[in-house]
Amino acid sequence: MGTTQVTQQRSAHSRRRELLEAADRVVLRDGPKASMNAIAAEAGITKPILYRHFGDKGGLYRALAKRHTDALLSALRAALDAPAGRRERVEATLDTYLAAIEARPQVYRFLMHPADAGQQPEQAFDVGLHSAPLLRRLGEELAKVIAERVDLGPDSEQLARVWGHGIVGMMHAAGDWWLGERPCSRAQLVSSLADLLWGRLSVATDRAGGPGF
Repeated sequence: MGTTQVTQQRSAHSRRRELLEAADRVVLRDGPKASMNAIAAEAGITKPILYRHFGDKGGLYRALAKRHTDALLSALRAALDAPAGRRERVEATLDTYLAAIEARPQVYRFLMHPADAGQQPEQAFDVGLHSAPLLRRLGEELAKVIAERVDLGPDSEQLARVWGHGIVGMMHAAGDWWLGERPCSRAQLVSSLADLLWGRLSVATDRAGGPGF
């Protein structure tokens, strides 16, 4: 690969990152109502140029979802790797997820909730088409962590996937309800969800040769 081509790729990557940062600013301001028009205006470009970089609304949504999911997964792994007891790490992992959606609720709503019914279809992101794969990715990643750390006996790998997707579903549903209604403190919700998970986790042994859990 020639120097010119490498430079062009780096420039394109840098431009794409700048556009995603502009999109983030719009999402933080508008939440699910964020539109391609508003994002293009924030970036100082025309909408066709935005389409050139991401293909369509779905391409931009997927790029934003990957950006935020990568950051969340990194934070969740850090919580799981913390030097603490298993119960503390379970609570830290739950708290990391809830803290992330609490800190940036507009981003969360953009990724997981459709725009208001009154918004024009051509402006709205088809959230339902993309949010399910995002949750599935989180479930698969958590399943890998469980499988490499915890010995769940026969069919351990399959059970780890059940647990991974089940825990993500629980966090998502409980977190969505909590963010909307705030019926209790975050700490209270974390403790209650940890209690729900703790039964089997409290007696499961670490996988031999694994990093421990």
